[in-house]
Amino acid sequence: MQLIPRKEYLDWLCRWQDKQIIKVVSGVRRCGKSTMFTLFKQNLLKRGIDEKQIISINFEAMEFEALRDYHTLYQYINDRLQQDCKNYIFLDEVQHCTEYQKAVDSLFIKDNCDIYLTGSNAYFMSGELATVLSGRYVELKMLPLSFKEFVSSFAPENVDISIQEKFNLYLNYGSFPFLARYNSFDSDAYNYLRDVYNTIILNDIVKRLKITDVNALDKVTKFIADNIGNIVSINKIANTLKSGGKSIDNKTVEKYLQGLVDALFLYKAPRFNIKGKQLLTNMPKYYIVDIGMRNILIRNKESDIGHIIENLAYLELMRRGYDVYVGDIDKGEVDFVAIKNNQTEYYQISATTLNPDTLARELAPLQSVQDNYPKYLLTLDELFGEANYNGIQKKNLIKWLLE
Repeated sequence: MQLIPRKEYLDWLCRWQDKQIIKVVSGVRRCGKSTMFTLFKQNLLKRGIDEKQIISINFEAMEFEALRDYHTLYQYINDRLQQDCKNYIFLDEVQHCTEYQKAVDSLFIKDNCDIYLTGSNAYFMSGELATVLSGRYVELKMLPLSFKEFVSSFAPENVDISIQEKFNLYLNYGSFPFLARYNSFDSDAYNYLRDVYNTIILNDIVKRLKITDVNALDKVTKFIADNIGNIVSINKIANTLKSGGKSIDNKTVEKYLQGLVDALFLYKAPRFNIKGKQLLTNMPKYYIVDIGMRNILIRNKESDIGHIIENLAYLELMRRGYDVYVGDIDKGEVDFVAIKNNQTEYYQISATTLNPDTLARELAPLQSVQDNYPKYLLTLDELFGEANYNGIQKKNLIKWLLE
């Protein structure tokens, strides 16, 4: 089965190849990290690197279970290093190895080791590791498939499937590579997503945080999934669950939310005061890593299309390397303030603006921003999908995703 190319991510690995720095790839489980390593290793072999120079360990595979101790791991790799040439070391899901940072640090100081790591949560690169390897690593934050990658996964014989039909599949089943790779768009897809969800909840959150009330965690997760793109507070979540008969305090809700963010299941978009050019610490918004994952938690919510496409736009901006915030301004809210390399762009997302009142409402926050940075209005409109309103560019979301 052909692997789905992930060009931007592969280009990143190629740019950092052979540089004396550790390459770290983080991303939610099953987003394609291991497959990307496979593609990169194939690239190395095509360019003349000998197989003996590549040492690859996946800590979720049974045959490498004995290497989950850093002493054993170091000895295993050291015994296989080729002398007088570069060795490419791939450690997949490295968080399963106890104190792995000690083995990595010892290998890093060798001139002939080029090290690549993956992990499925944010905290595997925190704490002691951040201290031991401070300044010695660069991180690539990986997401499931973009819509452009999703479209590229379809075999040539599927040319009769329109872009709109592919977009509908993307909205219904999400962006995990396994589903696109095998064109698994049926009830089995939801079973797969449910299994991934359970793995994330149980392995990356429950075990680490020693949670005993898994049902409460599940309810918090579903609440957030039902409120993507809405301003939510810890107090509101706790009160909503209490009114539904589930007693939970604010500290527990905060703990669960942070666990979901650390597991890379949720992303938190802080608020940004546009006029004062400063971050605000209260009232963030949350977005889910995959819309298909939301669909297994919250079904029959097609009326939320505005928030769903807002979630897609948020993830796409992240893929394109932006830091993304929710814009706070006197006359309302700008959906996204996207900043990269000291350049700013503003985005407003709406399912449709064909109604004049809706158009006026969506343009108002952008019009109140007084600087000259680019401003965009993204909608699903095909008729009048492209327009310019005194410098505010209206674009069709699907076409924008394919840029």
